[in-house]
Amino acid sequence: MSVSASYFEHLFAHSDDPWAFRTRWYEKRKRELLLASLPRQYYGRVFEPACANGELSAALAERCESLLCQDLNATAVQLAGERLRPWPNAEVTQGCLPGDWPAGEFELIVLSEIGYYLDPGQWLEVLERATASLSADGALLLCHWLHPIDGCPQTGHQVHEPVAERLPLYRSLRHEEADFLLEYWCLQPCAIDLDEPCL
Repeated sequence: MSVSASYFEHLFAHSDDPWAFRTRWYEKRKRELLLASLPRQYYGRVFEPACANGELSAALAERCESLLCQDLNATAVQLAGERLRPWPNAEVTQGCLPGDWPAGEFELIVLSEIGYYLDPGQWLEVLERATASLSADGALLLCHWLHPIDGCPQTGHQVHEPVAERLPLYRSLRHEEADFLLEYWCLQPCAIDLDEPCL
């Protein structure tokens, strides 16, 4: 992680929701768009690093068999654990990417609001590890703020560029607004399963 751990410690020392995930309409709307962009109603094993206080995690837990969340910050891990208590299929661990990459395969890896905190080399390693961890029908979902962030080594656009340029993935969705970019990339060509029953 290029941005120091103390950066996040300072944020969580002053608020249990430093990005206002629970209260800002922008965050709620973006979260709903992200969830609606998933072409499958239900996934097997899902990984969400940089889970923060677990607001997106709670929604993901309803859409999968098993959810592994991770965050660098101990307070975030505690808050996410409390938020996810109603979902026994969810686990929260503390770790720092790219080094603390979990073992096993995932059907979905959600890389949301994380890439610009890493330098380009670290971020490429995360993307390569993510791709290598996908199951045969697995996918990556990326979502990032597009405006510059003080102290961060990359912008949202820079974070998304290496996926198209360096990874053997197929893009099935791209949604860009003035404030954020959302993309869904598959290991194999993928589309919405029109015959999947609604749970």
